[in-house]
Order: sequence, then structure tokens, then C-alpha cells
Amino acid sequence: MFSKACEYGIRATLHIALLSMDGVRVSLKDIARDIDSPVAFTAKILQQLARNNIIDSVKGPVGGFEIQKDKIASIKLSQIVFAIDGDSIYRGCGLGLKECNALEPCPLHEKFVLIRNDLKEMLETTSLYELTKGLDVGLTFLKR
Repeated sequence: MFSKACEYGIRATLHIALLSMDGVRVSLKDIARDIDSPVAFTAKILQQLARNNIIDSVKGPVGGFEIQKDKIASIKLSQIVFAIDGDSIYRGCGLGLKECNALEPCPLHEKFVLIRNDLKEMLETTSLYELTKGLDVGLTFLKR
């Protein structure tokens, strides 16, 4: 459903948020290692997230990536998805056809519209803080 870049972007943002809640700034290499992502690919993803003001990039010997604690609760999953994949997840055809709409629907169109609407609502109402709390107490995991 999400592109590989978007999956890594969500995982990286969650990882950064979790550490930021404890006041820890994390390096590119540590993020890539901890989310099982190639370093160069992770760097590009983190650049996009920083350009979209989702994460902060701090340069220098004690630099790295962080998210201000007061921002964590206001960041929604939809912002991360949009920063990486744009809004194509809300417009694409369930079968991957180039042209699919209510006037010329694919066989999945009506059912997929409902799923897409539910997905949009979930992404727009789920905060980074909500997901990070599950990680913090060990109810959810980013790496197995």
C-alpha cells in the first residue's frame, strides 16, 4: 500500500520520536541500522522529512535527527505519508490502472474507494505520539 520509501519514512520518524521523547538525538547510521534500511536511501528519506518540517536535522559533532517533544503529539501519519509519497495513495486505482474513476470504474473501484477513505481517516487522525507510546511501553515493535 505504501511505497518502500514511505514505509522507511514512517519507521524512521517513529524511531526518532521515541528517542526524542528521552531527549536523545540520533545519527543517520543509527537510524538506518535500527530500522533495517540502507544508509543512502535513509538519508534521502530523512532529507524529505526535514524539508517538510516533520523532523529536525542538527549539524555538527553532536548533530543528528530529532523531533521537538512538543511537536510529537501534533504530527499525524498523513503528514509523513504526504512528505514521502504525496497524495497518490488517496487517488490510485486498487488494480493499478492508469484511468479509474466513478464514470469508468475498475472491478474493485467501489470497494477500494471505501478502503481508501478509511485509510485517509486513519492517517489523518493517528498521531506520532499515539504510536510512539506503544513502542515506549513494549506493546508494539519496529524491528523483529
